[in-house]
Amino acid sequence: MTTLRLGTRASRLALHQTELVAARLRHTHADVAIELVEITTAGDRDRTSPLTSGEGAGWFTSAIQEALLAGEVDVAVHSYKDLPTARPEGLVIAAVPERADPRDALVSRSGARLAELPAGAVVGTSSPRRTAQAAALRPDLELRSIRGNVDTRIRKVDGGEYDAAILAVAGLERLGAGDRASHVFGFEEMLPAPAQGALAAECRRDDADTLRLLTAIDDAELRRLVGAERAFLAALEAGCSFPAAAYAESFGTTLKLHGLVAPEGAIVRSKVGGPVNAGPGLGRALAKELLELAEQRGS
Repeated sequence: MTTLRLGTRASRLALHQTELVAARLRHTHADVAIELVEITTAGDRDRTSPLTSGEGAGWFTSAIQEALLAGEVDVAVHSYKDLPTARPEGLVIAAVPERADPRDALVSRSGARLAELPAGAVVGTSSPRRTAQAAALRPDLELRSIRGNVDTRIRKVDGGEYDAAILAVAGLERLGAGDRASHVFGFEEMLPAPAQGALAAECRRDDADTLRLLTAIDDAELRRLVGAERAFLAALEAGCSFPAAAYAESFGTTLKLHGLVAPEGAIVRSKVGGPVNAGPGLGRALAKELLELAEQRGS
């Protein structure tokens, strides 16, 4: 029996997500044994530095990719939004098997929605994207950086360090904490990070057997949608501290891509549509449009 080693972070959410991929592989390939290999990343070791100081350089992904390149694991399983757009030589994303709810949510100690938080309430988020959009909705709030996994952030809210925190709905639901969301943001309120809620299964480009196994669990339509969002992000050529958001949806043969940038907190938003197979080009076109609009507003 073939054994497939899946590299993953050791957090509860990462292990759950990797088990989702493992379950799909077991269902599709009954003759393959699955082994989970836990790997400690830079983001797991450093719990104090702002995420914007390292996330764009693979804060939560580089160590797993290094293990993959070294042959210590056969597959790397990632939260797709954590992956830098620059691709490591020799690796390929072989499957995008699942996407949970891509929206963001507010988790508040009192159960209050965003509009119900008192003026000056302390809201935790480590994301410049979330910060810019939350500030536009409620400029009277104190938006403060927060670190830690989903469970840790919820504990910080419950313990009184924060009045609320903004988290991904996908992470909450995957951990069985979806009921803690006191306010789920609509896309018109808070556009998500490119690929938020999606999973990516990565392997070595020259590993034909593993590529074949992973291709069987790939969601081709989802890959096209997420590909448009990622192309948008790549075209911005901005670091992880640059606030950017994107979400793609399909309507038959048409793809619609929504995008947002917020240089210096000033939100610029637009959307573009076209054939579903033109996602990367649409992403690049929308990035160009938004950067030009942002420049015009700043001049």
